[in-house]
Amino acid sequence: MEITPYLKDHLDQIVQLSLRAWAPVFAAIKETMDPEIYETFYPEGWEASQKASVEHTCTSGETKVWVSLRETQVTGFIALKINKEEGLGEVYMIAVDPDYQRQGVSKALMDFGLEYIKKEGISIAMIDTGGDPGHAPARASYEKAGFKLLPIARYFKKL
Repeated sequence: MEITPYLKDHLDQIVQLSLRAWAPVFAAIKETMDPEIYETFYPEGWEASQKASVEHTCTSGETKVWVSLRETQVTGFIALKINKEEGLGEVYMIAVDPDYQRQGVSKALMDFGLEYIKKEGISIAMIDTGGDPGHAPARASYEKAGFKLLPIARYFKKL
């Protein structure tokens, strides 16, 4: 496996693997979230929203993005935000193609990302994720990587 900077040619593969990787997450969110709020957040379906989010993350220049490759196949990606003023490096997005999960891809991407953050002179890294059952594998992965939980509650009300 090779980790290399994102190129435009990677975008379609990243979007497709992201949709496959996050399908169980969004299924859990739909079960957990009030239906009216879910429909407000995702009026065209979660896939359209997630596709737009991934495309923006990869192309806006607001994040540094790398992909993991097996030959020419994108197996995963990581997007980082570096905030030198706050002294904080954020793992903004990370996903692994379900066909390549449980093969060390996520760990390799996370190790790479954390090392990059350190090389940027940043001593604190953070990552956000959901508290719902669909995010349980992500939470376990982040805790295994050494992240510590800061409990935060986020409430929604349809008006």
